Amino acid sequence: MDDQNKNLILATVLSFLVILVWFVVFPPPDAPPPEEAVTDAEQLDPLTPPAAPGDEPDTAAAEPEAEETADAPRIVIDTPRLSGSISLMGGRVDDLSLSDYREELDEDSATVQLLKPVDGPDAFYALYGWAPGGALDFDDVPGPNTEWEIAQGDTLAPGRPVTLRWDNDSGLSFERRFEVDENYMFTITQRVENNTEAETRLAPYGIIARHGEPDDLSRFFILHEGLVQMSDGTLNEDSYSNMTDYRFAEREAANAEHTQVENNGWIGFTDKYWMATLIPQPGQPFTAVGRYIESRDIYQTRVDLPTATVAPGQSHEVQSRLFAGAKEWSTIRNYERDLGIDRFVDSIDWGWFFFLTKPIFAVLYWINGFLGNMGWSIIALTFIIKAVLLPLAWKSYVSMAKMKELQPEMQAIKERAGDDRQKLQQEMVKLYKEKKVNPAAGCLPILLQIPIFFSLYKVIFVTIELRHAPWIGVFQDLSSPDPTSIMNLFGLLPWGAPDPGSILSLIFIGILPILLGTSMWLQMRLNPAPPDKTQAMIFNWMPWVFMFILGGFASGLVLYWIANNVITFAQQYLIMRSTGHKPDLFGNIMSSLGRNKDKEAK
Repeated sequence: MDDQNKNLILATVLSFLVILVWFVVFPPPDAPPPEEAVTDAEQLDPLTPPAAPGDEPDTAAAEPEAEETADAPRIVIDTPRLSGSISLMGGRVDDLSLSDYREELDEDSATVQLLKPVDGPDAFYALYGWAPGGALDFDDVPGPNTEWEIAQGDTLAPGRPVTLRWDNDSGLSFERRFEVDENYMFTITQRVENNTEAETRLAPYGIIARHGEPDDLSRFFILHEGLVQMSDGTLNEDSYSNMTDYRFAEREAANAEHTQVENNGWIGFTDKYWMATLIPQPGQPFTAVGRYIESRDIYQTRVDLPTATVAPGQSHEVQSRLFAGAKEWSTIRNYERDLGIDRFVDSIDWGWFFFLTKPIFAVLYWINGFLGNMGWSIIALTFIIKAVLLPLAWKSYVSMAKMKELQPEMQAIKERAGDDRQKLQQEMVKLYKEKKVNPAAGCLPILLQIPIFFSLYKVIFVTIELRHAPWIGVFQDLSSPDPTSIMNLFGLLPWGAPDPGSILSLIFIGILPILLGTSMWLQMRLNPAPPDKTQAMIFNWMPWVFMFILGGFASGLVLYWIANNVITFAQQYLIMRSTGHKPDLFGNIMSSLGRNKDKEAK
C-alpha cells in the first residue's frame, strides 16, 4: 500500500510537470511584430490627428465629451434579443441591453446592459469614422462629436436598416448604414462620395472604447477578461493590467500595439459571458490596434482599414461587422461557419485544456438538446465519460485486486531486505514481473480524471449555457454554489442560508457537498483500511476534507463529482466481484469506525 501511494503521488506530480514543461517549451506563437515602415493607417490614426512640425499630437481632439452627448437624439434598436439605441452624436452604438439575460436570478432583476453611453458611468461603446489624409483635416470628416441626420429608417431591427448622412459643406458626403440580425451581429457600411474637384484620401476605422475596468471584473486566474484578438489564425489575449502597464502607450500611436492582419481577424473586449468585437470582412487586410489612454482611463481596440483614394465624382464604400452580445456557443459557431469569421468560437475562454474543454462542452450541449436540463445532462455526461474510461478502470481495479493478493509476499520481501533499498527494489520488480502486475495501473484512471475534472470546472465556470441553468428544486443555477445549508436544515427552518462566499457558507455546507463526502467515503470503504495508521487516518479524513473544499464550488461541478463517485463505486464493486474478490463493505465500514478493533486484535 505504501508503494502504491508513492506511485500515485509521483505520477500526479509528473503529469502536471509534463503539462507545464510543454507550455514552457512550446508556448503559443506570439503575434507578428509590427512592420518597421509607417503604414497609412498609422499616419491617419483617428484619435491622434496629424501634427504640424514641432506640434505635439492632440489625442483629446477626437475624443467624445460627455457634456456634448447627454441630449443628443437617438435611433431605437429593437430586436427579439436586443434593445437600446444609437446616438446621432457621432453615430455611436452606445446603448445596448441583452433582453434574454438578467443580472440576477430574480425575475425582477434588470436585464444585462452591455454597451453604455459616454456620458454615464462605465461607458462602453463602438464608433466609426474616417481618418483624414492629404489636404484634409478632422473638420472635413465626421468625428465622435459629429451630429448625423437620419437619411432612411427610424428604428433599427432585423430587415429594417437605418442610414445616417452628414455633409461637410465642402463637397464630401458621408453615409453610415446600420443593419442588425436576429441575434447579436451588426453590419456597418460606411460610404463617402467626393463631389469636389480634387482627389481625396481617407482611411476608414472602427473603435471599441471602454472607460475604466468593468466593475464586475472577476480577476480569477483561470478566466480571461480584457482584450481578445484573432490575427490570421493567431489568438492574442491581454488583461486590462497588461494593457496599462506593459504593452500600450498613451498619445504615441506608434507605441501602441499594432498588428498587421493580412486576411482574416477580429479584435475587441471580452467579459466572462459577454463580448464586443470589431470584425472586418474576411479577406480584408487591416491593422488591429490596442492601447490605453492613461489621462482618461480609456481602453481601446481599433481596426484601421487601408487608405482609400477617391477621385472627383467617385465614391468609396467599406463594410465591417460589430458583434455585441452573449458568447453563446451555437450562435458564435454559426457566425464562424456562415460568415467565415476565423476561429470566432475561440472567443470563449477554453483554457489550456482546450482539447478537452471543447469536446466536453460539445457533448454536454448535445445531450442538453435532448434532455433540456443541464443538471441531468451533467449526470448523463458523467455516464459517458465513465463508459469511455471503463477499459482503463477495469485494468486498474484488476491490478489493485492483484496487488492486495501480493501484500503478504511484499511484506515478506520488506522484512528480508531490511534497510537495503536496492535489494528491496530489485525483488519487488521481480515479483511484479512474475505475477504480471503493473503497480502503476491503478493510478491511470485517477490521473485521467484530473484534467477531465479541471476541464469540466472550466466549462461550468465560463460558458453562458451554464449561467442560471436550473436542475431541480432549489437548484436553479448550476454555475453557483449549493444554495442549501445545514444552518437552516436545508430550508426546513425559517431563516436563510449564509451568503455564498462567506466564511459561514464554507462551514454550514449544503446537501450536495454532504452527498459528495458521503459517496467518496463509501467508495473508499470497498477496500480494507491500510495497515499503516497514518495512511488509514488520511483515507478516513480525505472525503470530509474534499466535502468542505468543494462545498463552495459550482453546484454543477459538485453534481458531476457525486455522479462520478456513485458510478465508480458501482463499477469497482462489480469488477471486483467478477475477478473473484468479494468486497466486505460492511466489515470495512465497521473497521473504519473502530468498532471491531477487538476482533482484529484476536
